[in-house]
Amino acid sequence: MTSTVSICTPIFHSSATNASDINPRLCLLVKTAKSPLSALNCKEIISHSPTSPLHVSAHKQSRFYKQSRFYTPFSPKAASSSPEYTEEPETKVKFQKSLSLPGCSLSLSLLGTGYREKVFAIIGVKVYAAGLYANGSIFNKLDAWKGLSAADVLQDSSLFDTIFWAPVEKSLHIILIRDVDGKTFWDALDEAVSPRINSPTPVDKHALSTFRSIFQGRALKKGTSIFLTWLDPTKMLVCVSSDGLPSSVDAAIESPNVTSALFDVFLGGNPVSPSLKASVANGLAMALI
Repeated sequence: MTSTVSICTPIFHSSATNASDINPRLCLLVKTAKSPLSALNCKEIISHSPTSPLHVSAHKQSRFYKQSRFYTPFSPKAASSSPEYTEEPETKVKFQKSLSLPGCSLSLSLLGTGYREKVFAIIGVKVYAAGLYANGSIFNKLDAWKGLSAADVLQDSSLFDTIFWAPVEKSLHIILIRDVDGKTFWDALDEAVSPRINSPTPVDKHALSTFRSIFQGRALKKGTSIFLTWLDPTKMLVCVSSDGLPSSVDAAIESPNVTSALFDVFLGGNPVSPSLKASVANGLAMALI
């Protein structure tokens, strides 16, 4: 059984006495069959920013990682019923073990999976499932970390910095678990990204505007896939697909500050999905034996 911790604090009126009184401000809300969000009166998708009260201390994250087990495609236990897929254990969402995406020269391999969870009072809500992919050549850049344990890999920020700055294609695949409107999705994502960009330049502002335009007026149904694909540290492709793999690119984001901020949201020092980062660390450690 996977251990979980609250990585956020519910935001509600001081007079709230039950779940229906909760008035969340931030999160990427989604719906699962077992925990419909309507009962929580959640009106907005929630995001996480490093400056919000939802911030998790490094100490708590460390406890979370040490007490949890995450299965990755590098472990025999990771395989789902199909040899071509890996199932994220908490959400039961399946991810292909390899992907061929628009703009990528070669197929990308799955490094790890995880989920985003928001806790309201005593109710934990799964937000989305996510999987990180990379070109297999990434391991040629990681010889310095061979033989390290998953715990050591997890705590070494320089390894994840190396993964980002390496001129190697990588992609984050997000799968929504509830219907949301595009504007709300963008507002939540922007609240996580913008605080990570100090003094945005005109290039950064243009990139964020382009990013925002992808989601404005767009309905994102349950099961929708969003791909954030870094071709290199300065260029990221955004693809949205409601039916399997994307056939085209919705937009190209060309700003080192924006692309690095997105990577930091998921794999930086205070990731919005600790389970994803821990799973990736475990997968890297097993591949670098």
